[in-house]
Amino acid sequence: MKHPYACATPPEKISEHHRRVLNTRRRNLLSALARLPRGREPYDLEIGCGHGHFLAGYARAHPNRFCIGIDIAGARLERAQRKTDRAGVDNVGWIHGDATLFLDSVPEHLRFSRVFILFPDPWPKKRHHKHRLVGPEFLKRLASLCRPRAELYFRSDHIPYVEAVEAALAASPRWSPESPETWPWESRTVFQDLAPSYRSLVARKVDN
Repeated sequence: MKHPYACATPPEKISEHHRRVLNTRRRNLLSALARLPRGREPYDLEIGCGHGHFLAGYARAHPNRFCIGIDIAGARLERAQRKTDRAGVDNVGWIHGDATLFLDSVPEHLRFSRVFILFPDPWPKKRHHKHRLVGPEFLKRLASLCRPRAELYFRSDHIPYVEAVEAALAASPRWSPESPETWPWESRTVFQDLAPSYRSLVARKVDN
C-alpha cells in the first residue's frame, strides 16, 4: 500500500507543511493561554479533560481555585463549556490542544498546584507504549511547571499502565509517591463508570 503522503510533493515540502501546522497550533495555544486570568492562584490542571465531567464539578466545589482543562478534541470542550456556563461556574478555562505542546507553551507566570490525569489512553500494545503520555520525561517536564509541593493525581483502569507510572514516579527525583487515600475530591466520570476496576496514584513534587 502506498504511503498516505505518497504524491508529487517533495519530502521537504511535507516537513515544511508539518512545521507550519505545528506553529499554528502553538500560536493558538499561546493565544488561549494568554486569555486565562492572572492572579487567580492556585491553578489546577486536568490533562485530557474530555467532556469536563470531573473538572466542572471540581471547579464548582473549589471556587477559590482556578481550573484549567485541556483536551485534543474540540467538540468535547464545547460540551464542557456548556456545562460550566449552565452552572454559572466562572473559575475554569477550557483549552483545545495537544498535551505535550501545551506543556511546551505554558507561560512562566502560570504554575500548577494540582494536576489530574484521569483514564488517559493506555496504548496497551507494547509497540505503542512510546505514545503514552506519562513517563519519565513527562514527569520531569511537568515538575518544572508546578509550584512547590504540587500534587499529581493519576487514575487508570489499565493496570500495566498504572504500574509503569508507579515505577516512573518511584524512580523520579522530582516526585514522591503518597497514599491514594489523599485524593482530594471525587466525581464519577464516564470512563470511571465504564471501568470494572481502576487504581489511583498520588504523588507530591519534591523541591530540593
